[in-house]
Amino acid sequence: MTSFSRREALRLISGCALAPLLAGCGPARKLRIASHVWPGYELMFLARSLGWLDERRASLLETASATASMQALADGRADGAALTLDEVLRVRADGVPLSVVLVFDISAGADVLLARPGIESLAGLKGRRIGFEQGAVGTLMLDHALREAGLAAGEVVQVPLPFDRHEAAWREGALDALITFEPVAGRLVGAGARALFDSSSLPDTIVDVLAIRTNLLDAGGEAARHLVSAHLRGLAHLAEHPQDAAYRMAPRLQLPPDRVLKAFRGLVLPDRDNNRRLLAGPAPALLAGPAPALLASARRIAGLFSPGDSLAGLLRPEFLPEGEVR
Repeated sequence: MTSFSRREALRLISGCALAPLLAGCGPARKLRIASHVWPGYELMFLARSLGWLDERRASLLETASATASMQALADGRADGAALTLDEVLRVRADGVPLSVVLVFDISAGADVLLARPGIESLAGLKGRRIGFEQGAVGTLMLDHALREAGLAAGEVVQVPLPFDRHEAAWREGALDALITFEPVAGRLVGAGARALFDSSSLPDTIVDVLAIRTNLLDAGGEAARHLVSAHLRGLAHLAEHPQDAAYRMAPRLQLPPDRVLKAFRGLVLPDRDNNRRLLAGPAPALLAGPAPALLASARRIAGLFSPGDSLAGLLRPEFLPEGEVR
């Protein structure tokens, strides 16, 4: 596991005259994957810049936020998305069948609560305006921070904001504190914001994954295998050639190259073997750890999911490469 201190054509089916009815008939469908800017997702884009992602098989749809990626799934403009695990569960609960084929990262400090100068502790948030993205992760971060501060939810002013509004709202002075993540977090810290709480206090809870429509995986999934392999190849490049990777990722992250590697320090980046540990086997580590806990917490805090939600078919480890990633 790497940390910074944070699947050609579908198999033809006989009777191709029935192509509209048989997903596996004819040429493979290109996957459209929605993704907003977040360091853990950037290795797909790094692979693309290095020519390792065949866009005839998988293309990346750049969005402004996780909310926009989820909407692209709902509208049918995307076949998969880079999302946090709780967001995948939410999309599934809304009727879009998704399965996880890859764990991008586990947040170990990259999600953070920032405060303006003069607010020296979590207790100092009383009566203050706190921005956060609605959903299980933002809600969980706020809930835990307030509990650590000894404050009730009603003792602060909650300001729900999509991620693409975080930086502007901060610079406009609309917020006293903000729950956000890289690359915005790094830019705001550079402008004087102070970190009071981060996801290292919630170990193995905030997990980013690649989720793809289950029916497309059932139809063959070669494009999914290709995309997963491209990401893992990008991960290996980051580990082996960090400076080159940093320069290539800097424009999308809108960070200077010397700041890019710092943005990865709060992330654990599972390689192929650790992805297999998390996703595969009779007792995958992901289901033994954060998924049920996050689901239960989301229900308790925000009522995001109904009691009948099931994790059946959530994990699809068979799209991880068997041999050397290349």
